[in-house]
Amino acid sequence: MASRPEANPPKAAAMARAAAGFSATMSGLPDTAIPPPPGLRARPGNPSRRRPGAPAGMRCRRRRMSITQPLPTEGESMLVRLPYGQGHLALNLPGQCTDVLLPKPAPALDDEFDAFTHAITHPTGAAPLADLARGARRVCIVISDMTRPTPNHRLVPWLLRELQTAGRPQVTVLVGTGSHQPHTPEQCRALVQAVPDTWELVSHDAYDTGVLVRVGDTALGPVWLHRAWVEADLRVVTGFIEPHFFAGYSGGGKGIMPGVAGIDTILSFHSARLIGDTGTTWLQLAGNPTQQAVVEAVELCPPHFLVNVTLDDRQAITGVFAGHWRLAHAAGAAFCEAHATVTAPATYPVVLVTNGGHPLDQNLYQTVKGMSAAARITRPGGSMVVASSCSAGLPEHGNFRNLLWEHDDALRLLRSLPPGPARHDQWQAQVLAEIVSAFPVYLYSQLAREDARRCWLRPVDDLEGLIPSLLAAYGPGARVAVLPRGPLAVPQLAAPDVTG
Repeated sequence: MASRPEANPPKAAAMARAAAGFSATMSGLPDTAIPPPPGLRARPGNPSRRRPGAPAGMRCRRRRMSITQPLPTEGESMLVRLPYGQGHLALNLPGQCTDVLLPKPAPALDDEFDAFTHAITHPTGAAPLADLARGARRVCIVISDMTRPTPNHRLVPWLLRELQTAGRPQVTVLVGTGSHQPHTPEQCRALVQAVPDTWELVSHDAYDTGVLVRVGDTALGPVWLHRAWVEADLRVVTGFIEPHFFAGYSGGGKGIMPGVAGIDTILSFHSARLIGDTGTTWLQLAGNPTQQAVVEAVELCPPHFLVNVTLDDRQAITGVFAGHWRLAHAAGAAFCEAHATVTAPATYPVVLVTNGGHPLDQNLYQTVKGMSAAARITRPGGSMVVASSCSAGLPEHGNFRNLLWEHDDALRLLRSLPPGPARHDQWQAQVLAEIVSAFPVYLYSQLAREDARRCWLRPVDDLEGLIPSLLAAYGPGARVAVLPRGPLAVPQLAAPDVTG
């Protein structure tokens, strides 16, 4: 069985820029932060010393824009608010050449509990949850871990209320961490806030062979799942549906695989070949080999019932989808596509993207998702600018940093990937290496500058100074696309792009 990565492995490899054409792409573009004009420096500081949401030192007299207002005239600026950590960055960008790409949002539900109740009593392709719960002695409810904004603190009590109407089964709430760090008891309680003393609240640990059961095999190898899930009479999976850069959409079967799978199973499903397949991409369920691999594994021990939600940018629930784990998820994915995608008229020489704020932007590992979304509309030879707090580092745990820092450049990392089962966190390192090999990527974050450079990123302190400099480098007519919601609003080209 794969061993758990060291929390802080010592590495001393000297790092250089990704090579083979990457340096040519960078030619003429700024290497580090551009000296900012007075009053335009945007760096992390004490929030109590400035207007909420505004970076330190920034002037507050700006023309606030909305999608119903006309574009600014030459010389005017546009105020853009970007989710960043627990707050926002307020940036003053050149309005005449800035396109803010936002989807048509779904309205928040007027009564979330009423919508939940209707969904579980009128489910898609399954019997009502209360009917399934009658006679069940052991129930397992899988919930998302703290890297996801799933409103567990609302969903779990609502599920409890429904289960109590069908008797008093033994209930285990299982936090699906996948290959992430197991949660402490305190972290588990923070996710759900309160559970009855008669319920068991536990964190999955993909490395603990004592809690794993082999439920069968797929073409990729044995499938090991958590014993509490396998042995339950009623299996319920919850989750949050958003676009996903590998599986098409999150939620659905991903709550089980990788959510409560063993590490060897997880690694076999994240091989370089599978991740590099052109069908492994955003917004695609059918014909997606990664999604199909998930389905084949989960079918060996499937949920009896699924409850997934969609959320707005304030994490209010916009839709509840319940019932058969594949049918209800497909309905939620269709709803999500209508409200979590945005059309871009063409590719752009400069793309500014976030990772959607907390909790998604807490480390660089998760931030790769926002980069992947931005890469869809970054012009060949263009530049990507990322605003993500990365307050938890790369992070310290796992193998992501180890994989990046043991290679001299991104192309060597890509050439080193084995064709079979992945190393832990290899998949995220693979995508990051592909992106930085194609574009210079500038990062505004809380990462130490040297750490960012060792990941082949260009750390910046001044976003307001950087964007105009990049546009000037690309010449007249250059425009910047801004993706404030990052991976939560995936861009799609309106038509095949013919720009150079």
